[in-house]
Amino acid sequence: MEIRRATTPAELLAAEHLYDGPAREEWAARFLAAPGHLMLIAYAEDGFPAGMVSGIEMLHPDKGVEMCLYELSVDEGYRRRGIGRALTEALAAEARARGCYDLWVGVDTDNEAALRTYRSAGARDESAFAMLTWEFDVKDR
Repeated sequence: MEIRRATTPAELLAAEHLYDGPAREEWAARFLAAPGHLMLIAYAEDGFPAGMVSGIEMLHPDKGVEMCLYELSVDEGYRRRGIGRALTEALAAEARARGCYDLWVGVDTDNEAALRTYRSAGARDESAFAMLTWEFDVKDR
């Protein structure tokens, strides 16, 4: 298993089976061009994208820079092999190297697999919180 940072839209498109929906080339290019956005992809021995984690740097005037673990996904055929933990640890290492003061992730409290993965990678429970969402009608979504 090799974990590499994605640097081309083609790499992001090849990993679209790991996303919630289909990837778009223009969104992949925009993601890569956005400062502070990164995706790490875990490749199986045959080059198959077996898992991915995406992170976004967030900057605030009184806090500095932190990293949000935006999404983690492992292909069903590769689960329970430590890939999710390895990807999470790789993102944490990248956040430290970038000078981030922390790495955080929002997780549904009933998502036991995700909770186990993040805890095994060193995360600790800080508190329960509610996530509220505003949905907007976006053309071409």
